[in-house]
Amino acid sequence: MRLLVRAWRGVRWYVREATGEARWDAYVERCARDGTEPVSRRAWERHRADLAEHEPPARCC
Repeated sequence: MRLLVRAWRGVRWYVREATGEARWDAYVERCARDGTEPVSRRAWERHRADLAEHEPPARCC
């Protein structure tokens, strides 16, 4: 049973990292720590999409 729970936690962690859910949680925690009001999830996702569109990562080709 412990092995199953450990495997589930690993899969859950991986999916949250891959989808960006962990980044949202970190943002909300940072806002709480700094005493600021977080923007809506929709606005946050829009901002991330805009950054990705206008500042693409470096490419080798």
